[in-house]
Amino acid sequence: MLMLHRETFENIYLDLSKQSGKCRFAESGLGWKPSGGGDTFTLDAGQIDGAQWSRASKGHELKILSRNVGVIQLDGFEQEDFDRASKCFRIWYGVNLENREHALRGWNWGKAEFGKAELAFNVQNRPAFEIPYSEISNTNLAGKNEVAVEFNLGAEPITNGVNGHKEGSTRNRGRKAAAGRDELVEMRFYIPGTVAKKEKTEDADSGADDQEEDAEETNAANQFYETLIDKAEIGEVAGDTYATFLDVLHLTPRGRFDIDMYESSFRLRGKTYDYKIQYQSIKKFFILPKNDETHTLITMGLDPPLRQGQTRYPFIVMQLKNDEEVSIDLNMTEEQIQSGQYKGLEPHYEAPITQVISRVFKGLSGKKIITPSKDFVSHHNMNGIKCSIKANEGLLFCLDKSFMFVPKPATYIQIENIAIITMSRVGGAISASRTFDITITLKSGQGEHQFSNINREEQQPLETFFAAKSIKFKNEMLDDSATLLAAALDREDLASSSDDNAGNHNNAANGNQVRGSADEDEESVDEDFQADSESDVAEEYDSAHESEGSGSEDDEEGSGGGKKGGRGGGDEEMDDADADAEGVSDEEEERRPKKKSKS
Repeated sequence: MLMLHRETFENIYLDLSKQSGKCRFAESGLGWKPSGGGDTFTLDAGQIDGAQWSRASKGHELKILSRNVGVIQLDGFEQEDFDRASKCFRIWYGVNLENREHALRGWNWGKAEFGKAELAFNVQNRPAFEIPYSEISNTNLAGKNEVAVEFNLGAEPITNGVNGHKEGSTRNRGRKAAAGRDELVEMRFYIPGTVAKKEKTEDADSGADDQEEDAEETNAANQFYETLIDKAEIGEVAGDTYATFLDVLHLTPRGRFDIDMYESSFRLRGKTYDYKIQYQSIKKFFILPKNDETHTLITMGLDPPLRQGQTRYPFIVMQLKNDEEVSIDLNMTEEQIQSGQYKGLEPHYEAPITQVISRVFKGLSGKKIITPSKDFVSHHNMNGIKCSIKANEGLLFCLDKSFMFVPKPATYIQIENIAIITMSRVGGAISASRTFDITITLKSGQGEHQFSNINREEQQPLETFFAAKSIKFKNEMLDDSATLLAAALDREDLASSSDDNAGNHNNAANGNQVRGSADEDEESVDEDFQADSESDVAEEYDSAHESEGSGSEDDEEGSGGGKKGGRGGGDEEMDDADADAEGVSDEEEERRPKKKSKS
């Protein structure tokens, strides 16, 4: 049978594109052109390294393993197209088209196989699914026996073509993750046990078999992790690092990370987690000096946010010391620095680490550095205002076009989205007059943000800043002042009343009865009292007490209420009184009032 110079297949989809096209095979290679018009994808015959035929979502799929481009998927073939496609690959490209059947049992345990361009998960020697290395953005050891694999996310949230491009476009083909609105962003593999290392150490003693076996055993999850990093080239596809900063303290995510900076991305390397972040994901870059005048916070806003399991980090917050000096040479050629692609970069830096990191990030990412507004200075001549979001303390910075709260939870508010700012107190306590809260209400019902425990001294600087930026604000503390004053006066009245009641209670406890207006006569002159008399008022335990207190009980209450501690005699009189008391009869003893205990 003579073959034509080309074979054509209609209604074929390239890499899960939403628009079908025409696929054509020829001796020089293959090509695909969208039916609605657009860019044409071509692949040279010398790039084809292998091919597989299998069932897929739109019929049958032709998967092509290329040498340098990765995995190409052509979906939409009919079953009877297999013979034609197989002859094309065998005769023109010298490749056998392998017919593969997928595992349909639905098992979630199997064997991972690392191919040249993709990771296959096999169940009973049949592939359950494959993951192209080009789709993997990062991997981490999530546990002792667990490996997390993160996938690339589309640049745009809404997609209508391959990888977020317009329909018919084949730019950046091979990236399937953004073909639909719902995306798989992470997958975790549980890998128990240990495996033997394939490579042996060069200086290992061949006679020490037991020691060699022990040295070759390694954790299976670690082996999987290291192999995936190597195969997917997660370390860095672009090449060598341009700059490295070691042991940089991060407040979000918490920990110390080494920062490796590459041509199009940078990497955070920690003891447990590694993160790879594209420069294009950096949307905002802030330099925020702390109030202690010792540290500076470098904050980067990311979209899409950094992910660690179920946790998202839309901001990275670094804390750097102002007095820490670094000296670094960029691993770049003079041609690269002077090419104009990286503006502001210098071949050598010797300055505080805050300045060096910010300049290198600005040169590689091209992002503008945002600093606190010159229109705001706090009461203590600082840039930040100490406050809290719920139980989290931090600093609120007033910027030219926004507000920024750091470190946790990092909160960014654009001034143009603010409807009104309300200044108020919480509660009616006197201590509330020392602090106040501000509530930022957003437009179009987007919610609100409350910052509490702000020093009362910061009210005037904030109001001045609000007026300078034409922000509508309302001060509810003026309305609360009258209420607080009235509440304070009421509390003073209650306090004085409580003191009076407490004094009366003490008098009663000490044996003094509350006598109302009778106490007013306490200062009046006693007409029966003779100042020239040689005898003093008898004590209740004196021998003369019977005659002195022989008056009626009412009289005693009227004049004897304040006798406590009012002794007229000295110690000698006390001794005489004790001696006289020994001769008192029993009948008189019964009539004597009992001695009152001293309090």
